[in-house]
Amino acid sequence: MGLRRSGKSSIQKVVFHKMSPSETLFLESTNKICREDVSNSSFVNFQIWDFPGQIDFFDPTFDYEMIFRGTGALIFVIDSQIAHKITSTSDRAQDTCSVTGSVVKTAFSFSFYLTSIYDHSIFEAFSKLVQKLIPQLPTLENLLNIFISNSGIEKAFLFDVVSKIYIATDSTPVDMQTYELCCDMIDVVIDISCIYGLKEDGAGAPYDKESTAIIKLNNTTVLYLKEVTKFLALVCFVREESFERKGLIDYNFHCFRKAIHEVFEVRMKMVKSRKAQSRLQKKKGTTPNGTPRMLL
Repeated sequence: MGLRRSGKSSIQKVVFHKMSPSETLFLESTNKICREDVSNSSFVNFQIWDFPGQIDFFDPTFDYEMIFRGTGALIFVIDSQIAHKITSTSDRAQDTCSVTGSVVKTAFSFSFYLTSIYDHSIFEAFSKLVQKLIPQLPTLENLLNIFISNSGIEKAFLFDVVSKIYIATDSTPVDMQTYELCCDMIDVVIDISCIYGLKEDGAGAPYDKESTAIIKLNNTTVLYLKEVTKFLALVCFVREESFERKGLIDYNFHCFRKAIHEVFEVRMKMVKSRKAQSRLQKKKGTTPNGTPRMLL
């Protein structure tokens, strides 16, 4: 959500459709509510609703109950060019949110991110947002902490390969440069696999269970990528002296990968149970909560 020409559709296209930021300059203005399901090609499992800036939420015909029911997150996009004093924007937004929270008398969790589609800041912001919608996040973080502590790894990310959103990382602080290197590595692996990894007839996928990559940097650090699921990849930062024990790292990764699959098997059972409950509610004539949504 946001004002007209604030960049809502541009953000969606760059993050979830790999559109070049320069190409977003030619996007037409959104004139109606656009709904998109991004769960078919990515681990990130939700719907995105893109609202036009001119929509009147106080219009009696606007069915806010139908739209906002089941919403997991609401993103309000502000074009920073209209804020003459960007340093005070956060304080003003905090005051606004405090008033809003007191009006609706509901405990909201507000976060503010200064982002741009021309660098990786927008992906990092969406990563932190998506993590709040994943109920298994504490389990994933705990598994990553165990993995790096037993493998001599400095930092590890669990990435959604399609969107380059990291759905979990270990408890050590996230450095922006480290995150950018991981994103660049994923791009390199996918691009090279598209050229050299497919069969002569074009069959196969650029990313599969055999996908792995090693990149040695000039600061005695090694980037190590391994496939976890068809949607997820583990990207690690390892010192060269620690990477000499690659056999230990691979064994611990095998245990980590097995645990991740078990976690998501439980998740799939829960999703199937919700769908069955939703069908039952429809038969009874009640309205289900619906698929978790992200409103943009």
